[in-house]
Amino acid sequence: MKSIKLAVVGAIAAVAFAAPSLAALKAGAKAPDFSASAYLAGKPFTYKLSDALKKGPVVVYFFPAAHTPGCNIEARQFSQAIDKFKAQGATVIGITAGNVDELADFSRETEHCGGKFPVAADPGAAIAKQYDAILDKKPEWSSRTSYVIARNGAIAHAYSDLNPARHVQETLAAVKALKK
Repeated sequence: MKSIKLAVVGAIAAVAFAAPSLAALKAGAKAPDFSASAYLAGKPFTYKLSDALKKGPVVVYFFPAAHTPGCNIEARQFSQAIDKFKAQGATVIGITAGNVDELADFSRETEHCGGKFPVAADPGAAIAKQYDAILDKKPEWSSRTSYVIARNGAIAHAYSDLNPARHVQETLAAVKALKK
């Protein structure tokens, strides 16, 4: 019964926030550098995009809020695909302005990130604003927007859709295209 209620709440939220927000940062644009408080497997640290880019391309995916139906699905999908990203030399970071007090648990729970990639807090959506990843109907939250950033710091791919279904597929294809 609880899962049915969650599904109904998720469907209502999806309809309420269904206005798609198109990512304004286009391929070739310089990605804004940032650092943020983050968690990996429940452990806090400071994430720096510039440091991550020294290792290879980075998938930066913005999501509305931890422990919400669509965000749970998206985190699980990135977690399940993380070895494919690593095989391409890429790292993944999830960023949210919503429910930031829940990120330590969200980063550790196997039904979400499972400790396989970090998630960062973006209180006030400051980073999301730099990336034009603001949820239209709730501007204090991030939209569901994913970017692939090439090692040189340029945006290689951007994808915005509140539906989490294609974010992993879109970003993984873009990361693979970087090697061609």
